[in-house]
Amino acid sequence: PASDRSDSTDAPTTDEVFAALRTVIDPELHVDIVSLGMVPGVTIDEGTVTVSVKLTIGGCPLRAEIKREIQDRVGVHPGVDEVRIDWGEMTPEERSEVMGRARRAAQESAPETAVPSSCRVIAVASGKGGVGKSSVTVNLAAGLAARGLTVGVLDADIWGFSVPRLLGMSERMEASEVDGRPRIIPNRRTVGEGTLEVVSTGFLVEESTALMWRGLMLTKAVEQFLNDVAWGDLDYLLIDMPPGTGDVQMGLARMLPRTEMLIVTTPARAAQKVAQRAADMARRSFLPVIGVVENMSAFVCDQGKSYALFGSGGGAELSDDIGAPLLASIPLEPQLAAGGDSGEPVVIDGDGPSAEVLRALVERIAEEVAPARADDIDMSGCSARLLDAVAAALDGV
Repeated sequence: PASDRSDSTDAPTTDEVFAALRTVIDPELHVDIVSLGMVPGVTIDEGTVTVSVKLTIGGCPLRAEIKREIQDRVGVHPGVDEVRIDWGEMTPEERSEVMGRARRAAQESAPETAVPSSCRVIAVASGKGGVGKSSVTVNLAAGLAARGLTVGVLDADIWGFSVPRLLGMSERMEASEVDGRPRIIPNRRTVGEGTLEVVSTGFLVEESTALMWRGLMLTKAVEQFLNDVAWGDLDYLLIDMPPGTGDVQMGLARMLPRTEMLIVTTPARAAQKVAQRAADMARRSFLPVIGVVENMSAFVCDQGKSYALFGSGGGAELSDDIGAPLLASIPLEPQLAAGGDSGEPVVIDGDGPSAEVLRALVERIAEEVAPARADDIDMSGCSARLLDAVAAALDGV
């Protein structure tokens, strides 16, 4: 960065100004504005300091807050009489680079977890309930396992768990000592040549039992599932997210910043607009959205006729709005619902339209989001310990 320097001995140096600017944290990206590359330069003219600042968008709603922070941090120098800001807007290329820096910073500060560093982590989210997100999760997991892979499934919908029933699993999770410390052992199911490793609060309580936990308790439970589970050598970890954009979602973004998001919606405009909020949360958390799945795209009756019960176009519109590909449009048919009730995902042996679409989705994910090698992943960061109260709470359920 370039700067003009006044002859006044009281004026701050360029280094002093940039040192002050490094204490200004972008309120949305949570990284200082210098490290993000938002400050191309400063100009010092006697007691006046002009700071050039490039915002990610011209109408940034946090502009006033950033301005106040800059003026407070730079203006405290005894030789500064006035702090001016020359605003600019980033190009798409600069904006992409800034988001990359923010994502790397999140990864570097991420706590250590028990999730293998070489596995791909895909969170399946929707923003609202009732769109078939869990059905998509278990069918995708089963389809990947059928290819000979080891796939973890984390049911992060603590209140509304449904993964155990959808996979036909009911045995209680047990704990055992692994590497000198107690660990939760995930329940396992063989699918073809592969294996599913499944963790859910549904394996800790009766299916009809309501878990009346507040947000902090939910977050700590999910953290324990990430940190205190003896996950195997996973190729993928699929996370069935709860509806909304609250504590659990933010906690997962902090614990596993390498997570990639798959957004599920229905053709209905109302569902599409709510799902857009899930995508916005991913953007604000620096989590890439790998694609959109439109579920219940049409009802297919026994005669093979298709009816658009929930309208049409919601998936394509969401795809356009967030700039992520529409990976699949899954029809609604009796076989799909029956597979969920019986605990046998249709992706394995189903022969209907929904099974065909789901198998195509599995193939596309396997090709485009392939498991990474361990040496390709930077897992630097500090370790995290969970509160003893969380373990006690889970033991007491």
